[in-house]
Amino acid sequence: MGHTPDIAQAVEALRAGKLAAFPTETVYGLGADARSDTAVAAIYAAKGRPQFNPLIMHVASLQEARRYGAFSDTALKLAEAFWPGPLTLVVPKSADCPVSLLATAGLDSIALRVPAHPVGRALLTAFGGPVAAPSANLSGRLSPTHASHVRDQLGDKVAEIVDGGPTEVGLESTIVSCLTDPPSHLRAGGVACEEIEQALGIKLAGGEMEDGKPISPGQLQHHYAPDATLRLNVERAEPGEAFLAFGPDVPDHNGVLKNLSPSGDLQEAAANLFAHLHELDAAADRIAVMPVPETGLGEAINDRLRRAAAPRTLDV
Repeated sequence: MGHTPDIAQAVEALRAGKLAAFPTETVYGLGADARSDTAVAAIYAAKGRPQFNPLIMHVASLQEARRYGAFSDTALKLAEAFWPGPLTLVVPKSADCPVSLLATAGLDSIALRVPAHPVGRALLTAFGGPVAAPSANLSGRLSPTHASHVRDQLGDKVAEIVDGGPTEVGLESTIVSCLTDPPSHLRAGGVACEEIEQALGIKLAGGEMEDGKPISPGQLQHHYAPDATLRLNVERAEPGEAFLAFGPDVPDHNGVLKNLSPSGDLQEAAANLFAHLHELDAAADRIAVMPVPETGLGEAINDRLRRAAAPRTLDV
């Protein structure tokens, strides 16, 4: 290959909660330890990603994937037919799944893939855990198929870039949801829909892409919404409300209180968002939320809070 990628340094960076870009057969991925809220938050910050869409977890083997997701017979058949390879499977999370809620966007499902690139797999094997990795580019920009693309777009936001040469497929992975029966085709990619249907002997649901937009792994599910009702942009909570605070100036509150970031750091706030909402949801029927600035990651945090606070309606 003419490259001597330093996998050990990249593994060290991932273990330290930093970002490492690595090659898969589709495109270069921007990897972080999927079990760390703060590491996953750093992905969104680096990409300038406008929303907390569910990310794809990359693992070294089907055996490892089964630690994080529950595989039906259909999901197993697809994994055995196409892994390692450019197919992502969306399955229910396993009962004790250690993956960050931020990485799964608070959903009960998880998107998993075993990539085929020898360098990417060597990194995943050496790391020994799930790596959350969207494409290693700025949001909305072209996907990176060379290490130089990653360097040009993300520069020093990435601790390590493992150079495995140009990627072969150059197109993102196909995403199939095994949450439905028959399974649903969520995103066209490196494996043709027809090949998947042939392997299963059945037609996939939702096989046509109407507008050509990439679809997030969990789009057929509701976005995570707590059972509690949310009141946004409030200065103080009322009696009986749990309080989701932000920043150093928090008014006194007698009920349950969680602060997204006492120092007012938006990356820390993003890392804590889903976990704090889950805790408050378990503690109260109503949650008051302090204002969060609409800058940087604040836009994505507010987007999620607005979705969580929206009246319950059927998805259209």
